[in-house]
Amino acid sequence: MLRMNRRDLLKSGALAAAAGVTAPLVLADRAVSDANSKPSPIHFGVASYSFRKFDRAHVIEFLKQLKISDLNVKDIHLPAGNPDEIKRATAEFNAAGVRLSAAGVIYFNKDDDNDMREKFEYCKLAGVHCMVAGPTRQTLPRLEKFARQYDMRIAIHNHGPEDPNFPSPLDALKAVRNMDRRMGICIDVGHAARAGADVPEAILLTGPRLYDMHMKDLADPKVRESQVDVGDGHMPIRRIFESLMAVHYEGFVDLEYEIHEDDPLPGMIKSFAYMRGVLAGMGYDA
Repeated sequence: MLRMNRRDLLKSGALAAAAGVTAPLVLADRAVSDANSKPSPIHFGVASYSFRKFDRAHVIEFLKQLKISDLNVKDIHLPAGNPDEIKRATAEFNAAGVRLSAAGVIYFNKDDDNDMREKFEYCKLAGVHCMVAGPTRQTLPRLEKFARQYDMRIAIHNHGPEDPNFPSPLDALKAVRNMDRRMGICIDVGHAARAGADVPEAILLTGPRLYDMHMKDLADPKVRESQVDVGDGHMPIRRIFESLMAVHYEGFVDLEYEIHEDDPLPGMIKSFAYMRGVLAGMGYDA
């Protein structure tokens, strides 16, 4: 893993705050403090895959700079397999004020009880109640059985046109529509757009089955490699927020920043500034 000392870490955040945020975004952030603004119904988090080149200590420092306390944790930062290590890592996050809102993406390619039980026990030990999952159509019935047994919400993550099972969130919705209410959806907005879905409309259709969101932006809605800072692409952020509010979404909008993996913080600061600015423009304190 790439290492940064604390001075470099803080310097990176300071530079991003000073130079990475455009004047309109700064003005939008100021609007957040308006006395007439309302508490935001949109709750932000981070997908820890954004920090895949960094260790757990750096993830905690980054979250502080982003002013985010909720994490969709990946096994890079919460290794599976060793119960004592799972408990220790969870305790480190909790002591730093980081809540583990979800775990994943966790893949279920084996239609096997032992394989699934190990992954559910992992989430149980970490105190996680929502699993962002990548099952196959064949493993879905067994996954439903374990979701009931562990009282765990399952948010099926769509992976775009390359995904043979659930390219669009609407494909996942069709699969779980008649299943236990614990079986739901994680909309990855970038992959959803590439699969041809209208993201705000998909949110309205998934409604109460929507348990998690992965946020990103694309310069070209059809090209995976065109990811940019949120606000610099074509993702309809305001319409997305409006749809989430319309369905009374209570989960998290997790920024999944997959570019600039060696130095993601400046772009993530800019992305959150843009999204908070959009909410401020809608009259909310974000």
